[in-house]
Amino acid sequence: MLKSKLTGFFCLTVLLLHVSLSSCDWRQTAAQEGGDTLSLRYSSLLTIVRHEGYTVVDVRNPWKEGRLLHTYVLVPRSQPVPDNLPHGSLIRTPIERSAVFTTVHCALLNTLGRVDKIVAVADLKYIKIPAIHQRVEQGLVADCGGGLNPVVEKIMDVKPDVIMLSPFENSGGYGKIEDLDIPLVECAEYMENSPLARAEWMKFYGMLFGVEQQTDSLFAVVDSSYHALKQQAKAAGRGRSLLIDKMVGSVWYVPGGKSTIGQMAQDAGGQYPWADDDHSGSLSLPFETVLEQAGDADVWFYRYSSDHTTNYQELLSGHRGYDQLKPFRMREVYACNVEQTLFYEETPFRPDFLLSDFIRILHPEATNLPPLRYYKKLND
Repeated sequence: MLKSKLTGFFCLTVLLLHVSLSSCDWRQTAAQEGGDTLSLRYSSLLTIVRHEGYTVVDVRNPWKEGRLLHTYVLVPRSQPVPDNLPHGSLIRTPIERSAVFTTVHCALLNTLGRVDKIVAVADLKYIKIPAIHQRVEQGLVADCGGGLNPVVEKIMDVKPDVIMLSPFENSGGYGKIEDLDIPLVECAEYMENSPLARAEWMKFYGMLFGVEQQTDSLFAVVDSSYHALKQQAKAAGRGRSLLIDKMVGSVWYVPGGKSTIGQMAQDAGGQYPWADDDHSGSLSLPFETVLEQAGDADVWFYRYSSDHTTNYQELLSGHRGYDQLKPFRMREVYACNVEQTLFYEETPFRPDFLLSDFIRILHPEATNLPPLRYYKKLND
């Protein structure tokens, strides 16, 4: 599973329970009279419908088929709130003050030139964005402590328009922050079933922060770049087989075949053992199962968090069974140190950057690709 599963420092591990429309078919609310549905090319979780004076954004519940996770009603600040708005969390746009509990969304707002709209963050020590740290030192951004248990009083002091966080299945609610009467923007894009579907959520965030044209243009670049790389991988033919991530305690969290990482492995032409799996999250497997199904993979990709570059000996010390894996024995292991790269900050909204790494590793003969950006071949 992703590193966020291991540490929990990129988001609150909680799931919204108070959405009263959860028993309704999620697409039905989008089909409102007089509305124009925004064309989204990839997202399976978002429906955006424009109306005169407001926009309705429905987020499908990725864990409960046919149900909604949340509905947002966006009303421009420059206009009065219309009468008889549909049910949903009212957000006046553009957002001027936001509490952001996820490093990836801090990074996106920084890219979009809206870092000044962040007034509070959680898990500051894991945010590798100099502008955020500088603003915290200047007293312009409040450090609200850990994302799992934020300091509610600090959130109240800065009066954010919204709180941006990531929902999780079966988490039990958002605790005290649900009582603050502040809209919770549930950033569920990580549950999309393709890298481009996840990246397309930047259009929603662009609407929230008043940079819709900018995010439309950025996504067009990402979309074009990703497809060009995908075609290059296809032209290169059958790529090498691969294994992804590593043991966490007694479990190996393997990306499902419909997860963004699993899909990317296939887009890169890789032979992924779980390609036919239909999970958009991760599979929790014992080492023996991984060894049986992927022990003969050609290459092994994994992520780790450290203040230094690791090696084979250190990797083996984490689990003695690793030396049974073919890529370990053949020294075809590629590691990404998330402390020394911007893996989590960049790849959700720039999947083309990561796809380039995948193709370069899975097709060693490929040309006209930039140097590896995140993964490096492990040294002895």
